[in-house]
Amino acid sequence: MPDLHTLRPFLEDRHLEVAATATAVAERIAQLPHATCDESARRQSRELLELMGEAGLYRVAFPPEVGGSADGPDFRSCCLTREILAAASPLADSVFALQCLGSTPLVLAGSEPLRKRVLPEVIAGRMMAAFAMTEPDAGSDVAGMKTRAVRDGDDWLLNGRKHLITNAGVADFYCVFAVTEPGAGARGLGLFFVEADRPGCRFVKAQVLSEPHPLGELEFDQCRLPAEAALGGSGQGFKVGMKTLDRLRPTVAAAACGMAERALDEALAHATTREQFGGTLADLPMIQQKIARMSTELTAARMLTYRAAYEADQGADRITLEAAMAKSYATEAAQRIVDDAVQILGGRGCLMDHPVDRLYRAVRALRIYEGATEVQHLVIARQVISRSTHGSK
Repeated sequence: MPDLHTLRPFLEDRHLEVAATATAVAERIAQLPHATCDESARRQSRELLELMGEAGLYRVAFPPEVGGSADGPDFRSCCLTREILAAASPLADSVFALQCLGSTPLVLAGSEPLRKRVLPEVIAGRMMAAFAMTEPDAGSDVAGMKTRAVRDGDDWLLNGRKHLITNAGVADFYCVFAVTEPGAGARGLGLFFVEADRPGCRFVKAQVLSEPHPLGELEFDQCRLPAEAALGGSGQGFKVGMKTLDRLRPTVAAAACGMAERALDEALAHATTREQFGGTLADLPMIQQKIARMSTELTAARMLTYRAAYEADQGADRITLEAAMAKSYATEAAQRIVDDAVQILGGRGCLMDHPVDRLYRAVRALRIYEGATEVQHLVIARQVISRSTHGSK
């Protein structure tokens, strides 16, 4: 469990209950066999989806009118849950994260009938969500997006290809970004709800990561969508998408904290018991230096993470600066902490069945998805310069 004493200024009593529930679920998940290939990861992700749904973990990410918690969406609860899950199982963390990321556009901009039909199923763990933005030629630069959606009467016809999509091939629906007004830049993007079994929507192939995790390519070929599938209306995709990412980036930082905490715990357990040079590794000044740096960076990352989530929970419309700082710092710090843990463990930390090796492979992606570190630095700089020159937030 995270160091709740350190985080207490950002938390309320209900968050302690959320942490206890998430910890109990994480302990069950930790007993499951580790997915060792793409096929087993895809199978286990559906098992984890149901397990966490039955435990009620997803409720914290949704409003009460669709079956969410009384205080939902509660981003501090989402952060606590992701931090706890990530320490136990990066795959479980991914499943939880995508239930939030792939469904938040419906919370923000879905029609009432669509919300009431889909979101209770998401919360119960009976429907799996996915978020389809990235394309072969469009990652951070959404202006390069080639997927198109054109009007056909009251319907839309969707054509294009997406890749590096988490849950591709196992999700029940996708929130898909597409150009609706060519030449209009960000103002010409739409966001569409697409059921996985809709004609014209096809899972092309899996894209296999070194740490097993369902990822793949999607193709849309004359995929016909009803009017209600356009979330927020034509041209609102960028606005809804950025608001979604803005709110959930702190949870990526929380997942990084969870992986870093697990790595630090593993390193401490090894350093305090491994005898070398007439004492334990923990007696050596160079190991103490690493532990001091790892612990300090983890604490700093948590402060930035829960500050951003706190601002979101206070009703801030945008937390662009806070979220960018939290995501960029926590993910980079986690990479350093996990790397130091490998170094402390030595050869053991490089064995494929060791938790630290799995963390080493899993943590790397956090620095890229939902806005790479370099993009977050641009966001931070622009926000700080704007506040300095215009006094605006």
